[in-house]
Formats: sequence, structure tokens, C-alpha cells
Amino acid sequence: MQWTNHGERPVYESPWVSVLLADVEVPDGPRFDHHLVRVRAAAGTVVNDPDRGVLLLWRHRFITDTWGWEIPAGGVDVDEPIADAAAREVLEETGWRPGPLRPLVDWFPSNGLSDQRFHAFVADGATHEGEPSDPTEADRVEWVTVERLRQIVAAGEMRDGLSLTACCFALAQGLL
Repeated sequence: MQWTNHGERPVYESPWVSVLLADVEVPDGPRFDHHLVRVRAAAGTVVNDPDRGVLLLWRHRFITDTWGWEIPAGGVDVDEPIADAAAREVLEETGWRPGPLRPLVDWFPSNGLSDQRFHAFVADGATHEGEPSDPTEADRVEWVTVERLRQIVAAGEMRDGLSLTACCFALAQGLL
């Protein structure tokens, strides 16, 4: 059954996130306000090098007050091609320019509440360009072996949903 959205009104808006109330109606059911969050898309890359391993960031997230391993990722700018955003984030956050990107998977992480869409890519290798241009992104940047990545996932040390989904998908597909 498909719900009908009769319109939306803003509760809060910024360049990064909008919280709205949608006037929705369920077929043969009630009409009511439903909260929703609109967020720009995000893109991340699983950078895999046969000699170095997988490129990861160790970082703190203040919202959840947790530390964890993540792949390089970030928001897609308006009118920016998604693959370009993914490659840009790798370079900005790590100082490594990824090899050619291949689409891995895309998904809506919380489609009952938000329209945010995650796009994941895989890159074979990377070239070191220098220090990260945004040093506030991570405590450290490391290449970890695929076996170490499996341990990180199994130990719950990768808590970021974009990173965890992308890495598990790449592992399950035999891409790492």
C-alpha cells in the first residue's frame, strides 16, 4: 500500500538538514502528521590495495561519544557527481588519491524517517598526495589488512553505518 503525501511544512532548515512535518494519508486509513528528516546524500569509498590493505580512519564521533574505524566518506555537494564526491572525500580525509572508483552499493539507512541516501564505491589502490587537507576528520589514517578489517567488524570497532555496510558488502561480494 502506498501512502499519500499531501505536502510538507518545515520545522527547522539549514544547509545540512531539514526537519519537516509531512501531511500523510494511509489508504483506507487516517491522515496525520509524520516527522521526516531531509539530508543531502553521502558517499564513501572502500579503498583496497593488494599490498597495503584497506584504507581506514580512526575517529571520534561526538554525537554518540564513540570511537571507531570508518572508510573515508562525506556529503555530496549540490550538482556534484557522486563518484567525484567520494573521490574528493578520500583525498581530503586521508591525503591519498584513490584509483578508479567502481559503484559498490547504495541504500537509504533510515527510510522510515529520512531521505538520506548512502552511496558506496570501491577503489583499487591509491596514490599518496600528502597530508590530509582536513586534519580534523580523523585521529589517524591507517592501511589495515583484510584479515584485520574482518576482526574490526567482528569486534564491533566499526560503528558507522555507512562504513560497516560498505565493508560488509565488499567482503561478502569477495571484492576484498
